[in-house]
Amino acid sequence: HPEGFSLKTHLQNLIAHALQSLLESGLLSDTMPTDIPLERTRDRTHGDFASAIALTLAKTARRKPRELAEHIVAALPSSDHLAKVEIAGPGFINFFLAPAAYHAVVREILDRGDAFGRSQLGAGRRVQVEFVSANPTGPLHVGHGRGAAFGATVANLLGAVGYQVHREYYVNDAGRQMNILAVSIWLRYLEHCGERLQFPSNGYRGDYVRAIAARIYAEHGGAYVLPTARVFQGLPRDEIGDETGTSMAQGDREAYIDALVERAQTLLGERRYRFIFELGLKTILDDIRDDLREFGVVYEEWYSERALATNGAVEKVIDRLRAAGYVYEQDGASWFRSSAFGDEKDRVVRRENGQTTYFASDIAYHLEKFERGFDLVIDVWGADHHGYIPRIKAALQAMGENPDRLAVLLVQFAILYRNGERAQMSTRSGEFVTLRELRQEVGNDAARFFYVMRKSEQHLDFDLDLAKSQSKDNPVYYVQYAHARVCSVLRQARGKGLSRDEAHGLAHLALLTEPHEEILLVALSRYLEVVEAAALNHEPHQLAHYLRELANAFHAYYNEHRVLVPDDALRDARLNLSLATRQVIKNGLALLGVSAPEVM
Repeated sequence: HPEGFSLKTHLQNLIAHALQSLLESGLLSDTMPTDIPLERTRDRTHGDFASAIALTLAKTARRKPRELAEHIVAALPSSDHLAKVEIAGPGFINFFLAPAAYHAVVREILDRGDAFGRSQLGAGRRVQVEFVSANPTGPLHVGHGRGAAFGATVANLLGAVGYQVHREYYVNDAGRQMNILAVSIWLRYLEHCGERLQFPSNGYRGDYVRAIAARIYAEHGGAYVLPTARVFQGLPRDEIGDETGTSMAQGDREAYIDALVERAQTLLGERRYRFIFELGLKTILDDIRDDLREFGVVYEEWYSERALATNGAVEKVIDRLRAAGYVYEQDGASWFRSSAFGDEKDRVVRRENGQTTYFASDIAYHLEKFERGFDLVIDVWGADHHGYIPRIKAALQAMGENPDRLAVLLVQFAILYRNGERAQMSTRSGEFVTLRELRQEVGNDAARFFYVMRKSEQHLDFDLDLAKSQSKDNPVYYVQYAHARVCSVLRQARGKGLSRDEAHGLAHLALLTEPHEEILLVALSRYLEVVEAAALNHEPHQLAHYLRELANAFHAYYNEHRVLVPDDALRDARLNLSLATRQVIKNGLALLGVSAPEVM
């Protein structure tokens, strides 16, 4: 069979051959359908697969669907995989597979091993997946963790079906939030040096900020100390609230922190200010990089936002939009006319003070992605960025790019539960539970699996107790235990002095006639279809659900039937079935970034 063989593909090829022969004989018009509908049946008494192709083509063929179905069935090439074909209802074609078809899947799995499930569906196409991209202003939290697990798995799935995948993290290492981080570190440093001050309510206040400040003091002593009287001189310091709140209006608070940033830059000077800025950025970015690597998430590229400013990409984009007639001046600012492309209102690309906006940088970054020649660009964003999608697509369209080449996948937040109660989200590290804390509590495997169990745009209730439990109710434990059980069977066989003859077992797969064995064989045959559907629809939860179903089928089989039976032909056949199951579980878990332990 060709690489990436699946029973569904095989049947679609048979139908395509039949349609081609009908075209050549004049029974069909001269257009072949680009997609041949074929679905697995819910009830196997109606066959294994059913196709509505005759109903789809009946109108253009000017024939009744059932009559066209009869012509298609008559033109089908012969196949050892087919037991019979029936026409049902108004013209559905039902395919009944022969046992040999499922036996061929077992051979394929054992033959291809770790490569089983991989195909060339997306061969020759380049896709960029950008995910997480959290501002380097603090450690990753559990919300970022879901985006990391989801984005990494989407990338793995696309790679499995033949796409050339480029994983990328966009580093927001410029702009206002980074300046607020720098001033937060400096203020904590001043406190560490004994200065008394009231910390701004909208500064970064996690322990990690204090740790960076303490490091500056340890390495440089009081080299960055200035009296707080000079720092806060002329600022509305008395109106700022304490650590828990503020009496200032939101706009005043924002103006206050901006004034503090400007004051720090003036008092420290360029060299000393940049040192604090760069140390904060590097420390936190290194922490994020380590955290993700330990979580099994590795990138081909960490793309710096500052690169866009230094290479003139942002200015180029604004000029290009202006030349196309989509930028206008109003109230001293430059506006992009995004409302012309369906956005709810126009957006600022350059503020009154001459500074370009985050939005302008994002346009430049996305245009740069397209210019790098990716066929498809995928962004994984938090669900709160939903309104940002139309304006980015509007900008791309305004510059003559095809906005359909950009797919934005939204990820909802994860809510933690412990003892049936919603877990407190604030911890000593800041106003959230960090990804590292979650990983330390439940482990990487449970975190990766639980994060992708539901559609990304649905809220995720993360049950910490369930994730740590060793029970069949814990999906990741249940799937891994199926893998470990097969390994246990092999150890038992060796302990009994039994050798496995794979070729002998393959020659006797026809002995696998028990209902539990048939269910397991059908489940194994679905793997390729699931991987392709999960990849093309960007839905890792399809694979997670499939692995649970496969594990359930194996556990049910194992509990009802002995694998190591005296009959060596049946024993070898059952060992091959068990090993094929183990291989598929291992391959599926690898795509999810989850380990496949041999002992549990």
